Amino acid sequence: MDLIQTLAKELGIKAHQAEAAVQLIDEGNTIPFIARYRKEMTGALSDEILRNLHDRLNYLRNLEEKKNQVLAGIEEQGKLTEELKAQILAAETMVVVDDLYRPYRPKRRTRATIAKEKGLEPLANLILLQMAKRPVEEEAEPYVDLEKEVHDVKEAIGGAKDILAESISDEADYRIRIRDLTMKKGRILSSAKDKEAESVYEMYYEFDEALAKLAGHRILALNRGEAEKALLVKIEAPEEDIFRYLEKKIIRTDNPYTTPLLQETIADSYKRLIAPAIEREIRNSLTEKAEDGAIKVFGKNLEQLLMQPPIANQVVLGWDPAFRTGCKLAVVDTTGKVLDTTVIFPTAPQNKVKEAKTTLKRLIETYGITLISVGNGTASRESEMVIVELLKEMDTKAQYVIVNEAGASVYSASKLATEEFPNFDVGQRSAASIARRLQDPLAELVKIDPKSIGVGQYQHDMNQKKLGEALAGVVEDCVNKVGVDVNTASASLLEYISGISKAVAKNIVAYREENGRFTARTQFLKVPKLGPKAYEQCAGFLRIADGKNPLDATSVHPESYQATEKLLAKLGVSQKDMKDGNLKGISKKISDYKALAAELDVGELTLLDIVKELEKPARDPREDMPKPILRNDVLEMKDLTEGMVLKGTVRNVIDFGAFVDIGVHQDGLVHISQMTERFIKHPLEVVSVGDIVEVKVMSVDLKKQRIQLTMKV
Repeated sequence: MDLIQTLAKELGIKAHQAEAAVQLIDEGNTIPFIARYRKEMTGALSDEILRNLHDRLNYLRNLEEKKNQVLAGIEEQGKLTEELKAQILAAETMVVVDDLYRPYRPKRRTRATIAKEKGLEPLANLILLQMAKRPVEEEAEPYVDLEKEVHDVKEAIGGAKDILAESISDEADYRIRIRDLTMKKGRILSSAKDKEAESVYEMYYEFDEALAKLAGHRILALNRGEAEKALLVKIEAPEEDIFRYLEKKIIRTDNPYTTPLLQETIADSYKRLIAPAIEREIRNSLTEKAEDGAIKVFGKNLEQLLMQPPIANQVVLGWDPAFRTGCKLAVVDTTGKVLDTTVIFPTAPQNKVKEAKTTLKRLIETYGITLISVGNGTASRESEMVIVELLKEMDTKAQYVIVNEAGASVYSASKLATEEFPNFDVGQRSAASIARRLQDPLAELVKIDPKSIGVGQYQHDMNQKKLGEALAGVVEDCVNKVGVDVNTASASLLEYISGISKAVAKNIVAYREENGRFTARTQFLKVPKLGPKAYEQCAGFLRIADGKNPLDATSVHPESYQATEKLLAKLGVSQKDMKDGNLKGISKKISDYKALAAELDVGELTLLDIVKELEKPARDPREDMPKPILRNDVLEMKDLTEGMVLKGTVRNVIDFGAFVDIGVHQDGLVHISQMTERFIKHPLEVVSVGDIVEVKVMSVDLKKQRIQLTMKV
């Protein structure tokens, strides 16, 4: 298999792009570095395409390795033919390689191997030849042998049929065709273990759908229902088509003595040996495909959440709501430093609303709080009522935001939170995290395991290693797109920077604490374990504000400093002009980028990036994202009426729709069919997490706490 051609074809890119990307990956370059600083080599492949290429490269290399192992194993047995070798080398999936290897794989003792030990293989061959001139019972008489435990003719024929059944089930072409037929014409059925039981799986109590049309979220729901012992799930294969195919392949003459035996053998081989394995393989394949789809959606949602714009220059009150244990509060200044913490009890059972308001007024006046960040967990709406009442009573411009607190409790009980806030309890840490999520969502959310951030579906049911790697890649891409200030970043943020490991991230913080602020990028090389390769990978993503060289505050890589200084001189501007933000519009002074790039000895794409950065140094890509909705009034579910039009924030996107926070305790569901007038395959074509959308209320079910919304306003 030509890896480069295969990758190029699958990803819809040119062969030279695939070749360059593979070479760069093999040299130990990270995906963010390749995407940002090696555009000339790859033809500006995006980080998403590069990650897909990396995953497929690993799969294809593992496939090649497996083929070599299988070829060596069959060669060792002296059974490798040129035809078989060609089939194995042409196989495009692990499953097909397994099919081809099956007859040669060392087997445990089966009914067929026992029958062979009893000397029944010649009888099996005689039946398969289909040339018997007399009843097979008569042909089988010589094989009756009490010493070999073949007690009668029936046993001899049964053993011969076992040998044939196994040989049919081992035939790779048959399995490939049967798998294909089952996928195209088969159905998946599910039924309830207990039809009277109420459960979230009720829609699957009498479920029947074609395998070819089965949506990913349904596969994952069926798997979970089966694992929780609520559902019985099975695949219904097109048996008539399968038997017709096998009989056509195996029964070559209509011999009255052997045809009935071969029909019985085919049925036994399929039902006992082939069908259970094919069902298992298809279920695994469907699950893997569904997981890949769910991981992709989770990744997109996570990216949107991490890339939400920071709310800068505001003193924020973080509010972790609760009932019995009280609401934990933390006041955080504009730099994220915690100024004060306390607990109030405005919710049931204490209901100390008056005392809570007194405390809140004191905090708002003392610290000049302009924004209250309320977690959306238990008691958030009750807390919201108190906040709204308080804001009406006070002469203040303060507003509040409901934030997704998923993962805050995981963070607050973590080793990292304990190191960050050794004197705080878990509630105080959680309140501080909820406040900081507004000030800089990316810097705060990187402290939490991405799987705990809660913007996916069925994340606990899928391959955790694959999910973890995919989400870590999303976080890495987001952190590097934004870049970090090396003098303020935490170790948990730094470890996602291209080329920096957890150990090096800790060493950067330790070096900073021991030697003071970094003033030049070249100082990074003094950090223990940060060698030249790591420096090359990380330097462009680590920024130094107010350093010796203004370029250190930008995304311009040190390898391009010389070219950048030549460019500034050619344009008649200085580094001070750049620092003061006086280079807007310099792109218009350049008429021929190709000629200028050649003169400066840089690539044309690199030159375009440099000019863009000089015009707007250290621009934050999150500026383009929708800002969160700031509120100062409250809405309850009972206040909703059909036809009401509201603005809301998309909290989660799943295969069949999106959940939107419209300011009441329960998020409303916009079904995929209610998103747009045109047909769409997936909600992500229309919305992303964090989007602000206008929705209309279709129905409200107070009993089931369900709100149906439409975006067709």
